[in-house]
Parts: sequence; C-alpha cells; structure tokens
Amino acid sequence: MSAWKAKRFWKEVSVQTLDGGFGIQLDARPVRTPAKALMVVPTRAMAEAIADEWRAVDKDIDPRKMPVTRAANAAIDKVAPQFDEVADLIAAYGASDLLCYRAVGRAEMVAAQAAAWDPMLDWAARRFEAPLNVTSGVAPIDQPADSVRRLSAQVHACDNFQLTALYDLVSLSGSLVLGLAMTSGEFLPETLWTLSRFDEDWQSREWGEDEEASAIAERKREDFLRACYFWAISTPDRE
Repeated sequence: MSAWKAKRFWKEVSVQTLDGGFGIQLDARPVRTPAKALMVVPTRAMAEAIADEWRAVDKDIDPRKMPVTRAANAAIDKVAPQFDEVADLIAAYGASDLLCYRAVGRAEMVAAQAAAWDPMLDWAARRFEAPLNVTSGVAPIDQPADSVRRLSAQVHACDNFQLTALYDLVSLSGSLVLGLAMTSGEFLPETLWTLSRFDEDWQSREWGEDEEASAIAERKREDFLRACYFWAISTPDRE
C-alpha cells in the first residue's frame, strides 16, 4: 500500500508584504511551516525563491526539491526556539577549527596545507582580531580565549535565518573560519569548499579516487553551495 502524499491544490502563488517581512500565499492560503507557524521570511528575495519552489510543484509536493522552503522551515521551527544552543554549537568550532590541525611528518603535505590554510587564518586574525594557534596531529590544543570569544560574537550576531545557513556552512566544512569567510562576501564559495576538502583531495590524488566517497563529497558540496545561497538571500543588503 503506497504512502499518502501531499498533492498540489493551488493555482496561483504570490508574495505578500507582512509586518516583519514577507509571506507566501497559495491562492488565498498562507504558507505555514510543518509546526504550523506562519512562514514570514526576512527578504523579498527569499520569499520569491520559496514562491518559485511552490510554483514548480507539479502534482506531488516533494520537500527534497524545495531546499529554500526547507531551510526557512528550519529557521522558524528549529533554530528560533533554541537560538542560543544552535549558536553555541556553531561557535564551538572556533576552539577546534579544521584549519588549525595539520599533517604529521609529511613535509610536502604540511607545506601545502600551510600555503592553503594560513592565509585564511591570517584573514580571521585581521578581520576579527582572532588569531588561532596551529598544531600537528589531532590532539586538541587551547585557543586564545579572546579569539574564541570574538568569533563566537560573530555567530551570535546572526538572525535565525542567517544562523540556519551558517550552521550548514560550518558543519559541512568543519571550519568556523571558512564559514565566516563565506558570509563576508570576500571569497568565492567554490574556493572555500575546496579549502575545506584539502586533506581528502590530497589523499585522493595520492591513493586514487573512491567512487562512494566522491559521491558523498559531491552531495556535501551541493549542500554547502545551497547554504551559501540561503545566506545571500537571508541578508537584506544583498537583495
């Protein structure tokens, strides 16, 4: 017996200006989140992107094909009620950032890591006054408390929608520095994603490509780029 699927019931999709943002209507019905909250988003660009996803529905509603709608749902239903917990989780990456942990005993790889990652750590030190220590191996090291605090402040300054994007940017890349670099608008998303994959790409060149691992990496890359887009349309001055 096949599972029930939600079907398209509307003819027209429109964007409405509301107090506090923008809403989306299916005919005369406002779009709501899975938790039944009214979907109010911060920018018209995001509302139009969500509206386009609903316009593209043919017969069955498939959330997998509606990434902006899904992210907005998460911002409203999941991030907003526990903002501090989510922000703290993201900020914790500042104390164990991917870019701070280098290979052991492999001079060529260590030099290549430094060439790739040191400029990003230098950028964070300049931009946020947040220098971070670097080590060899995976044993945890202490980071300057002031640096961790300043990086955390950047995370907590986000709104619910920005924080939703930043969560994916940081968790997928393993780096708070790379996530914040993406939000700065100073770097290309593909460049930052490539930097986050330095170790994996090095191993692939050295030992050969694993098809399953490559497929997983490509899905993560697509998710990272979607998070980049969601950040851009979350931010009013980028409309």
